[in-house]
Amino acid sequence: MPEPPVREAPLPDPPVPGPPHGRPRSPSRRAVLTVAAAGASAALASTLSACSAAGGSSRGVTLTFSWWGNDDRAARTEKAVRLFEKENPGITVRTSNGDFGAYMQKLATQAAGGGIPDVAQLDYRQISQYAGGGALLRLDEILSGGAIRTAEMDREFLRTGTYEERQFALPMGRGITGYAYDAALYRKAGIRTPRPSWTWQEWADANRRITALKLKSPDGRPFTGANDNGPNEDIFETWLRSRGGRLYASQTELGFTEDDLTEFWTFCDDLRRAGTVAGSKDTVQAHSIETSPMGRGLAAADFTWDAPFPGYVGLLGGDIRFAPVPTTGGRAGSYFKATMLLGIGAGTEHPEEAARLVDFLLNDVRAGDILGFSRSTPPNRVIAARVAKTLTGPEKEIYQYARMMEKYGLAAPPTAPPRGDVPIQTAFTRTYQRVLYDLATPRQAARELLDEADRELRP
Repeated sequence: MPEPPVREAPLPDPPVPGPPHGRPRSPSRRAVLTVAAAGASAALASTLSACSAAGGSSRGVTLTFSWWGNDDRAARTEKAVRLFEKENPGITVRTSNGDFGAYMQKLATQAAGGGIPDVAQLDYRQISQYAGGGALLRLDEILSGGAIRTAEMDREFLRTGTYEERQFALPMGRGITGYAYDAALYRKAGIRTPRPSWTWQEWADANRRITALKLKSPDGRPFTGANDNGPNEDIFETWLRSRGGRLYASQTELGFTEDDLTEFWTFCDDLRRAGTVAGSKDTVQAHSIETSPMGRGLAAADFTWDAPFPGYVGLLGGDIRFAPVPTTGGRAGSYFKATMLLGIGAGTEHPEEAARLVDFLLNDVRAGDILGFSRSTPPNRVIAARVAKTLTGPEKEIYQYARMMEKYGLAAPPTAPPRGDVPIQTAFTRTYQRVLYDLATPRQAARELLDEADRELRP
């Protein structure tokens, strides 16, 4: 992503960016919806603030609510919605869900046609696109009025749902990056357990140590230390942040230089040429956990987000553990990212009831018990601590990992990326593949990427 889509584990399933799906055209009613969104938010503020967050007397109201996810997430969400209906007589919620790719295409079509559902689950890469296109209701006045409560959520984390300093969506889950790694092989190679402060240089040395074991993959090829980080924009962003940089300086400007990207891609390219990370063919074939170098028995570690991590354990066994992403001199580049968010359609005829549903899903402890960690760690601290008591195995490990990283110290997350981020992310992978096949040097590829990014970000 992009990061290759991963196989969804039973609970939870992957939150992170899915396959590239292009940028849908702006809704044809863009100007009208933008004005309507701002006007509706202001007009509803006093009304919503007077309403109970989990009750009311609405009659004959039907809301539409859509999301993506696996069967477990669907079953849990449906159960929570039915409880909401029971607690809010007169409100009916019509639900729909699908897999990531189909869902994104459908939502883009709905936005282009004039309106997304009353309540919709969103990827953070969609916030700027839909907020800027007038398809999302502005939530600032609704939040200040108390109709959707955020007191138990980290204020900096809420920034992931903002566009131009305005709140348009709220996180449903909190995720963080890491490395799935084979702890037994690390011990065999004399590599100590990765700590939050370990560095990119130590990570590279660990790969060399694994390779020096001269193990063989199931098909007889040399076994390597890890996947090739080069095609993955998420890893580059983490590496960049560990050096004090950022991916975007604004909605129209990159936050890194040609030299920054050249250095990163040279680092990756050198490790691949030395045979300490996966080769070109195996890198481009990685589209799931099963087809990744680690999943195919070709590498000892793989960059991943926390929610997909249980899938590695299920495939490869109990020796697979979750390690922090390396740092630069102890400075962590990881951050807590919204696995997905909830937004309200700007064209909704029932904003009060839509806000009530959002608040219920995010803040009602009974809903929290039902939804569990199906969208990774709940953003409401009280609910997260409550549900965490029921976790076992790899789910418990990733919760404890997140707490460890929180104590270690992470920088605030960025706001939602620009509207051009999706094609830039796609170009990032495609451009590095030219390096993989010796069609461009790291610097030439970096220049190509920056030129394409500048075109995508141009106002």
